[in-house]
Amino acid sequence: MASKADNGRKKPTSAATNLIAGGGAGMMEALVCHPLDTIKVRMQLSRRGRQPGMPRRGFIATGADIVRKETPLGLYKGLGAVLTGIVPKMAIRFTSFEWYKQILANKETGKVSGQALFFAGLAAGVTEAVAVVTPMEVVKIRLQAQHHSMADPLDVPKYRNAAHALYTIVREEGFGALYRGVSLTALRQGSNQAVNFTAYTYFKKWLYEWQPEYQGGNLPSYQTTLIGLVSGAMGPLSNAPIDTIKTRLQKMKAEEGTTALQRITRIAGDMFRQEGVHAFYKGITPRIMRVAPGQAVTFTVYEFLREKLERSGPAFLTGGRYEE
Repeated sequence: MASKADNGRKKPTSAATNLIAGGGAGMMEALVCHPLDTIKVRMQLSRRGRQPGMPRRGFIATGADIVRKETPLGLYKGLGAVLTGIVPKMAIRFTSFEWYKQILANKETGKVSGQALFFAGLAAGVTEAVAVVTPMEVVKIRLQAQHHSMADPLDVPKYRNAAHALYTIVREEGFGALYRGVSLTALRQGSNQAVNFTAYTYFKKWLYEWQPEYQGGNLPSYQTTLIGLVSGAMGPLSNAPIDTIKTRLQKMKAEEGTTALQRITRIAGDMFRQEGVHAFYKGITPRIMRVAPGQAVTFTVYEFLREKLERSGPAFLTGGRYEE
């Protein structure tokens, strides 16, 4: 918890603390949960189920197929792109959320309403999507979509690593290709963080009211993990179709004479006609299994690191003006 002042108000977490605590939490989350993200992307890109005799493949079968054909390291394709972007992504997420929360707080009382929490989370998600997440996702998805064996040195993929993928995409398709699907990514990240931060904040508040002995300090880690898990699962359930369309759009190369809206409409129409409504929810199981534990890890590690930094860190790690 942030440090307290004599008047009962607490300082908002500083940007430096958010950078270190958020970055550390994000790195841990990526290392633990990335294989499930790779499985999710493969399921969303799969065209199985379109033709007779080609049944849909579940997340266990998809994961086993990746391991069998591409070795277990295949589950970590695109991890480099994620790790490169995770520190700024988490720093932007937590810092911008605190900033938007202060802007939206009641000017007289300093209190933050549920509506303000929702919109602060929404704005934080859009901010991270535009600043970091969209380019990172384009590179990550291109790497994850490659079906090459990482054990065979002769099986050379088009994109060798995150840096090479970034260079190749910009060289062949232009810088704008890194922002393909930015509107859908912003919508997904915004709705994710709006639901996530609002639910987490309310769960945390209720637990403090139920257990007043923890006021002024952190909740037990298992409780932070549990409420992070539950709040993390809510976002994917609310925006699965957006994520599936976004994944397919970002794998595609640009097409001359077509707008982003036309491509999005065509992808959605083709999915509905050729694969049915269920296609919009492809990968929902591994996505929930990826995002929910990911948020549990993120909030648990973030709260732990933040408390340690604010108790023992230098002056620049303490927050600025006070808030409720």
